[in-house]
Amino acid sequence: MLYFRYVRMVFRCQLQYRASFWMTLLAQMLVPFSVLAGLLMLFHRFKRLGDWSVADVLLCFAAIHMAFALSECFARGFDQFSQLVIQGEFDRILVRPRGTVLQVLGARVEFSRFGRLLLSVLVLGAAIRLADIPWTVMRVLTLFLMITGGAAIFIGIFMLAAALCFWTLQGLEVANIFTDGGREMAQYPLDIYRTEVMRIFTFIIPFGTVNYLPLRYLLGLSSQTWLAATPLAGFLFLLPCILVWRAGVRHYQSAGS
Repeated sequence: MLYFRYVRMVFRCQLQYRASFWMTLLAQMLVPFSVLAGLLMLFHRFKRLGDWSVADVLLCFAAIHMAFALSECFARGFDQFSQLVIQGEFDRILVRPRGTVLQVLGARVEFSRFGRLLLSVLVLGAAIRLADIPWTVMRVLTLFLMITGGAAIFIGIFMLAAALCFWTLQGLEVANIFTDGGREMAQYPLDIYRTEVMRIFTFIIPFGTVNYLPLRYLLGLSSQTWLAATPLAGFLFLLPCILVWRAGVRHYQSAGS
């Protein structure tokens, strides 16, 4: 596929500066480590967070940070899209015989973000060991969908923020409320927040469908097996995001020289 050719080419380019690449990867690994340290200190003081043990929350933490790392790595083109519009580079994308979504995705891939992913994998391994979950095929699939569905939500938010650039030119920082803010909120089970907040982040920005609801099934806190399928809402969230993107492309007027 053309996209994987994009990815391979970008990976080779980034490895031309190996020292910079590995230092950036290490730095990206340390960023969530500080958040993890705060979480562990919280549990050292209070032992439990409502009905949730440290292993439960670590599982939630790992899944959402893995999702965010994947979206940052492979959807960075949408996060930096305003520069393409301001510089008129999007004109070149429009005249190429490929879809705009594919080209923007391939415009920027940051493999250094795997530092965050690596730490999250280590945390996931520790959480699985501590939680003592009776793993079945369904539970493994649920965990996989939690991660990939979460990544789909973050990519959708990046896409919405990028689509707004067709009208505003500059990217809007308000999108960070739902990316960085959503990540920080979703690293804990959503039932620790107020009901209004929980509803917003379940029915509007569906983070609750990729962490809180399937987590209850994963940990055996609920016998309702349909909860295992709720991460699919993350992929459904992409559909209106793509429609908004297409509307923005139709509205586009060149801002470059």
